Amino acid sequence: MPLDAQTAHHLTTEQRRSRVRRRTVGFLAVDVGAWVTGFLAAAWTRHEFQVTGAQVLRIAGLALLTAALHVAVAALRRVWSGRHPLGSLQEVRGLAGTVAGTATLVLFTLLALTERPAPASTAPVGAALALLLMLSVRVAYRHRHDRSLRPDARSAVPVLLFGLGEAGQALLRAMLSDPRGRYLPVGLLDDDPDKRGLRLGGVRMYGDRAEIGTAIRRTGATTLILSVADADSELIRDVREATLRAGATFKVLPPVRELVDHRISVTDVRSPDVSDLLGRRPVVADLAGSDTGLRGRRILVTGAGGSIGSELCRQIMRADPGELMMLDRDESALHSLQLSLSGRAMLDGPELILADLRDDEGIRRIIQERQPEIIFHAAALKHLTLLQRHPGEAVKTNIWGTLAVLDACRDVAKFVNISTDKAADPVSVLGYSKRITERLTAHAAETYPGTFLSVRFGNVLSSRGSVVTAFRAQIDAGLPITVTHPEVTRYLMTVQEAVHLVLQAASIGRDGEALVLDMGEPVRIDDIARQLAAQAPGPARIVYTGLRPGEKLHEDLLGQGEADVRPLHPLISHVPVPALDPMEVTALDPFDDPDKLVERLAWLCAHPAVPVPDAPMRVPTAR
Repeated sequence: MPLDAQTAHHLTTEQRRSRVRRRTVGFLAVDVGAWVTGFLAAAWTRHEFQVTGAQVLRIAGLALLTAALHVAVAALRRVWSGRHPLGSLQEVRGLAGTVAGTATLVLFTLLALTERPAPASTAPVGAALALLLMLSVRVAYRHRHDRSLRPDARSAVPVLLFGLGEAGQALLRAMLSDPRGRYLPVGLLDDDPDKRGLRLGGVRMYGDRAEIGTAIRRTGATTLILSVADADSELIRDVREATLRAGATFKVLPPVRELVDHRISVTDVRSPDVSDLLGRRPVVADLAGSDTGLRGRRILVTGAGGSIGSELCRQIMRADPGELMMLDRDESALHSLQLSLSGRAMLDGPELILADLRDDEGIRRIIQERQPEIIFHAAALKHLTLLQRHPGEAVKTNIWGTLAVLDACRDVAKFVNISTDKAADPVSVLGYSKRITERLTAHAAETYPGTFLSVRFGNVLSSRGSVVTAFRAQIDAGLPITVTHPEVTRYLMTVQEAVHLVLQAASIGRDGEALVLDMGEPVRIDDIARQLAAQAPGPARIVYTGLRPGEKLHEDLLGQGEADVRPLHPLISHVPVPALDPMEVTALDPFDDPDKLVERLAWLCAHPAVPVPDAPMRVPTAR
């Protein structure tokens, strides 16, 4: 019989081998006893319970010979196909086949004899009874073994699992096979009516989301874990609210995109974050298995230390590039990036490039020397309010910096400019500068042989400087949460999904286009603030400050005249972009009066300039 799981954990290798040998011998003895018992019972009933001593000896002898044959057949099967875990479905199938084969040989032998030691019916009937006894012992063993692997009910937290899809069942198995686990499943819930009355691993199903409160009271569970790996926002909020009303703690299993690299385990369970409460959309395809055209290519990422840039680097690494070059002007950001990618941060590898976009000659030399085939241009200033006050900085970094990279990309196979939804019908300096970079990228598409395109998306959850990061910092500091307007909405996306779609877009984008990522429905920022406030350890107050210059109440992913056409991917729209002659932006004066400079930027966004294919992209130097 199995040892306690805690004790078995401390056995030495020799002790484990000895235990396996003893267990194997014990079950062989069980099988021999089952054959003898089965044959005797079959013959006893065949003779209407009138069996002489001599008949008993003959039947017992036949049973022992049959058991010996069974052991020999089983040994051959183990040599041929290996040994299966005791009590497993694979062992049951193998055992049934061995018993059937043994009984068939014995039956034909008895039929060939003129003087039979037992009736011919003893073989099939006795084999069936023997198999029943063998399976009963193994089921009892397996039940005790499985019970020994469960967490200790005295110390583990009793939990309900909501959702019994593949992820939920994997989590249930993980919990029931960890004797030192901190969670003990005591009940199951699922909205699927086909799962009513189901019992898995000895854990009972209690109903759907309407039964959450009742199930918590009946089982004594103190925590509910939502184990739906791709739940939508409505389900997450409904289950969370019902759980909190019942006085239990709410936990979630991360979405599938966070679990692709490993099997689901108990350590994956965590408290919900804002991206969970906003809902999860499934990523269309796994990057490692999709054709993004990155494998074996030399790739450069500018702004690699930022939120988008660093995630780009992480996902590109999964696509097995030939070389990944990471450029940023922030040495601390490069240090953190290298640490996250390789677990070391010696800053001595050629993959890290410390450079500034404003140094056009330095950027040109780097691209000429390193010869990247694909460039993802993520470097930019992005804080709307600061750029509204300092438009010259947007000119020098966002516009001229992009122009410097484009000017060095004459031999690049593909250039991807990371843009923003604020470039659609822009009203801010950030929007103007990014719209101009889209138009400069379109000009490069007409001028150079490679593919030049832009990818446009909205706000990224939990990126540096994002609204969620700001709200959390205010809560941690005990300050009021500041929201500009109670009705303001924004398109929000997790950084993992945004970058995944950027890479998908890069693989299908056509020259001169802006590819617009579908970000679902816009989200009220006030709702996010209230959800974070509800999770705060203390009282959190919300203060409305009013829209700032350059801010829209509602953002648009597509501008006027831009059609939502999705010919190649269900989440990516293709928008043509009119080219802008670089000569138009070289005349900008970053030190001009801010209001005049903003007017000039707005004019450039709307100006239908005629591209000049043969004109060089002369990059001005900031004075």
